[in-house]
Amino acid sequence: MLAAGSAAKAPWIQAPWVRAPFHKEQKQNNAHVCERPEQLAGERKSPSGQCELVQGAGDPAAAAMAPMGIRLSPLGVAVFCLLGLGVIYHLYAGVLSSRFAAFRQKKTVDLRELLALSIEAAVQGGREVKRIRVEDNLEERSKGKTKEGASEKLTLGDLNSHRKMYYLIKNTYPYLQVNSEEHDNSDGEATIWTRNIPSEILNKIPEGKLVPAESVTVWIDPLDATQEYTENLRKYVTTMVCVAVDGDPVLGVIHKPFTGFTAWGMVGGAANVNRRDSYNANNPKVIVSRSHAGKVKSFVQQAFGNSTEIIPAGGAGYKVLALLDVSDEEYEKADMYIHVTYIKKWDICAGNAILKALGGHMTTLKGEDIDYSGSEKNTGGLLASIDIDHKALVNRLPPWDENKY
Repeated sequence: MLAAGSAAKAPWIQAPWVRAPFHKEQKQNNAHVCERPEQLAGERKSPSGQCELVQGAGDPAAAAMAPMGIRLSPLGVAVFCLLGLGVIYHLYAGVLSSRFAAFRQKKTVDLRELLALSIEAAVQGGREVKRIRVEDNLEERSKGKTKEGASEKLTLGDLNSHRKMYYLIKNTYPYLQVNSEEHDNSDGEATIWTRNIPSEILNKIPEGKLVPAESVTVWIDPLDATQEYTENLRKYVTTMVCVAVDGDPVLGVIHKPFTGFTAWGMVGGAANVNRRDSYNANNPKVIVSRSHAGKVKSFVQQAFGNSTEIIPAGGAGYKVLALLDVSDEEYEKADMYIHVTYIKKWDICAGNAILKALGGHMTTLKGEDIDYSGSEKNTGGLLASIDIDHKALVNRLPPWDENKY
C-alpha cells in the first residue's frame, strides 16, 4: 500500500495523444512555473495556469491505462472513430454477404414447371400465328438478307407470337435468360401463367427437378418457316421453345398452330412422341431445307449414293418431326435430317432436346455437340438421326467446309 501523499510521487504514465497535467506547481513572482528543473519538449501552461505536457505519439496500450478524466486529442478521436467504423463495416458487410448468398441460392427453377410453361407459351404464340394467317393480315416485310442473299421475311404473325411467348416466360421467370428470334419495342404483354401443369406431364414425370436459374437459357422461335407461312404452306409452320441447362438442350416443345398438335420431350424425363419402328441407314431418305435443296443434294449423294432420296421441306421443327412417330397429319418420313448452311439456334434447339430425350442425336456435320449457352449462330452444319449409329453417319459424310456452302 502507498502512503497517503505518495500518489503524487508515483511515476506518471504518458499516453499518446493524451494531455497529462503535472500535479505540482509553485508561484514565483506571481507567475506559474513548472516544478521540474528541466524543460521538456512540448511543455506549456494551460489558460488556468496549470503545467501541461503534450505528446503526439506513443503506445496505444498506455492510453487504456491512463486515469479517468484524461482528455483525448483530435487525432485520438479520429483514430477511434475510424477503428469503430471499420469494425461496423466488416460486420455489416459480412451480414449482407451471407444474405446475398442465401438469396442467390434461392434462384432455382423446376424443369417440370418450365416444361408446362413452355408448352403454354408455344400454344399461345401459335394462336396468334393461326389467327393472323386466317385473317390474311400478315403485314409482310423484309427484315434483311440471309447469308445466301435471300430475303428474310417478317410478318405480324412473327411479332405477335413473339410478344405472347416471350412475355409469358419473362413475366413468370424474370431472371431467366430468354433468347428470341424476334424483338420489338412494345411495353410487353400482361400475360400471366396459371402454373397449371397438365395431367399428361404429371403422369409421365411424377417429380420435378430443380436446377440453378443462372444455368438456364431459353430459346424461342415464335414462327418457324416464315417463308412457307407467307406462301400459305401451313403444314411446315411451327412455334418452338427450348430450355438449355449449361448449354445442353434438356426441354423441347414443337407446336403446330394449324392442327393443334404439340410434341414435347424432357431429357431424363419423358416425351409424348416416339421413335419409329425402323430407320434405313444404307439407303436413307434425307430431309433437307427446301430453300437449299440444290446445295445439299450433292453433299448427301457423295455420302450415301446418287440414288439417295432427298425430301425438301420447310422449317427445322417440321424436319425433326419427320424423323419421329407422331400422331398428327401424315408426314413425309425421313431417316435423317441434314443441313449444310448457317442456321440459328432457336431453329434447332427444341428439336435437339426432343431427339435427345428419345435417345437420338443432333450434332454439327463434324459430329460435335452444339452448345446452346452462347452465340445464336450455329455455323457447323447439322446432322440429326435416331436409332442409327450416329458416329458412323458422321464418318460417311464428305469433308465439309462452311465457306463452301
